[in-house]
Amino acid sequence: MKDRVYQFIKQKPLGVVSTINKFGKPEAALVGIAVSDQLEVILDTVKSSRKYQNILQNTSVAIVIGWDNETTVQYEGKAEILGDDAEAQQLKEIYFEAYPDGRERAQTWSGLVHIKVSPKWLRYSNFNDPVVIEEISF
Repeated sequence: MKDRVYQFIKQKPLGVVSTINKFGKPEAALVGIAVSDQLEVILDTVKSSRKYQNILQNTSVAIVIGWDNETTVQYEGKAEILGDDAEAQQLKEIYFEAYPDGRERAQTWSGLVHIKVSPKWLRYSNFNDPVVIEEISF
């Protein structure tokens, strides 16, 4: 199941990321994503974005990935702003593989940060024949 989810996410360059603002209200944004073999989702954003500010207050996020052909992954996890350690660099490289222009953004965009979302729960749903609906908790 994990490999199926990894392969599915790896083929999807976009996801809708939902965060919670300081008033407890949800906010969502369509973003470019990459995925590690541990099903960690990596994305970039700027410090002035709502999602960045929200994650500083509440690290819980939800992501919806895929919508074509009635197949999706619903993903809930914990967000972490990446630093400059070896693990962070490896995760950034995964992102740069998916988005080669991300390397230039990282060097030229003021306030750009990378975020790792570690999975806590996900559901893979494929409503084609045969229907497959599977959940994983971490």
